[in-house]
Amino acid sequence: MARGGSNAVPRVSGRTLVPSSRARSGMVRRLSAQSAEMTTAILAEMDARHSWFSDMEPEHRSWIGIVARAGIDLFVAWLADEGDEPVSPAGLFDAAPRSVMRRITLQQTVELVRTTVEVVEQTVAQMPRSDRAVLSTAIVYFSREVAFAAAELYATAAETRGAWDARLESLVVDAVVRGEADENLVSRASTLGWHSPESVAVVVGISPPGTESAVEQIRKAASRAGLDALVSTQGDRLVVVLGGDLKGTEGVVAVVRRFEGLFGEGPIVVGPLVEKLVDAGLSARAAFSGSRSAVAWPEAPRPVSAIDLLPERALAGDGHARRALAVDVYEPLGRAGGELLGTLVAFLDHGGSIEASSRALYVHANTVRYRLRRIQDVTGYNPTAPRDAYVLRLAVTVGRLFAS
Repeated sequence: MARGGSNAVPRVSGRTLVPSSRARSGMVRRLSAQSAEMTTAILAEMDARHSWFSDMEPEHRSWIGIVARAGIDLFVAWLADEGDEPVSPAGLFDAAPRSVMRRITLQQTVELVRTTVEVVEQTVAQMPRSDRAVLSTAIVYFSREVAFAAAELYATAAETRGAWDARLESLVVDAVVRGEADENLVSRASTLGWHSPESVAVVVGISPPGTESAVEQIRKAASRAGLDALVSTQGDRLVVVLGGDLKGTEGVVAVVRRFEGLFGEGPIVVGPLVEKLVDAGLSARAAFSGSRSAVAWPEAPRPVSAIDLLPERALAGDGHARRALAVDVYEPLGRAGGELLGTLVAFLDHGGSIEASSRALYVHANTVRYRLRRIQDVTGYNPTAPRDAYVLRLAVTVGRLFAS
């Protein structure tokens, strides 16, 4: 489009046209002469309107002023350029150090752009009438491009930060799984929102299709439950490290039930509680052991505690599970005395019959019943329940092997 002789403000490639180069030069010169005053006015308006700006350190406030001045100078330079290239404000935010720009949110950047535009418009309103229409149209176009550039900058930063956070989270979870967590790892986890909660548990399940979406939903579900969560994949396994007021293993299982549908098909195993993230490797080891051996108990609830899978884990070769059966179940029965261990063996050997056990032990049936209740008190397992009886039977076998 050729340059005309009217003030109709024709445009080519975003370029606002004026009647002549001479008229353009005069308009640019008048606007440029107001640059310093506009920058001062912008800072005054920012201070009056936005408390976040007033709360900034003087050094950072000065850098914001430099960004505002850079925006005005870029606008003037673009307006003075008679070429037809569209405005490119991508480098505008490089006027200040990245450390400063990272302190400013997207919302605050929008407020900065809006305040700057309004101050420039007020200045334009005081300029000669012949300049106003052209400048007003140019401001609209230029501010739009600046807004797009800011949105792109923050979107790119968010994507980069998200990718970095995902990699860091994966490294933290991997260290937990390997049992290599230390205080340095806790520091890294804190950058991901981990608050060093009072108890920690590791949950292991199968990765579902669309794992990325599931990971985000699990984080949200944990947050709604008031818990910290680190989530990552390990091969075909989806690993969740939960922290907070977990209220025992049963509490963790209850929380996991809220998002069990986000795991793939297969067992979901909850590791035992530990006090700190640096100890979470113990929970992860039990959870992974349970995940591998859960195939031996297809009727297991979902989710299931790794402690409930002690027999399967022991039979699958987990030495820690065998030790738990011997130390936490078998040995307490021996220490409790009162013929509890002998009564348990007799009860199991006689198919769970109280009458047959009482005859074999030469005691009254009520004595057997009393001892069975004591066995449950000591071990936490009820000999009259089939699954608990299976655990107790294996504990006796493993305990005898350990004692030999």
